Amino acid sequence: MRTYSPRPSDIDRVWHVIDAEDVVLGRLATRVAHVLRGKHKPTFAPHMDVGDFVIVVNADKVRLTGRKQEQRVAYRHSGYPGGLKSVPFGRLLRERPQHLVERAVRGMLPRNSVGRAQLRKLKVYAGPDHPHAAQRPVPLSV
Repeated sequence: MRTYSPRPSDIDRVWHVIDAEDVVLGRLATRVAHVLRGKHKPTFAPHMDVGDFVIVVNADKVRLTGRKQEQRVAYRHSGYPGGLKSVPFGRLLRERPQHLVERAVRGMLPRNSVGRAQLRKLKVYAGPDHPHAAQRPVPLSV
């Protein structure tokens, strides 16, 4: 038996929309990463980007359990000496909630060119509206 490898013509991409209101961040991120990778399809191949597009709305209403809003810290570095910056998750959720969701999903994707291509198919919006109505997204439950 030969190993199946999908051709680009075999890949069928579907748009999904997820409402993140009152959903725990980690559970949301695992579901989104699963769909972005394409692991829900029978044609999944780890070396190819076979996943679907995902739109996340209401990212500002995502839930963090425990005391993560005060205790967890998001770090980034400018690349210069002394350029380490830190922001608590609570402030990040107030000011840039879409960045918090993207960061959680990015941590669950492969760290290579395939993972970067999959992350480009993620669209996150803080409010309930999105500009992708023409793609006719299918609601996806978490």
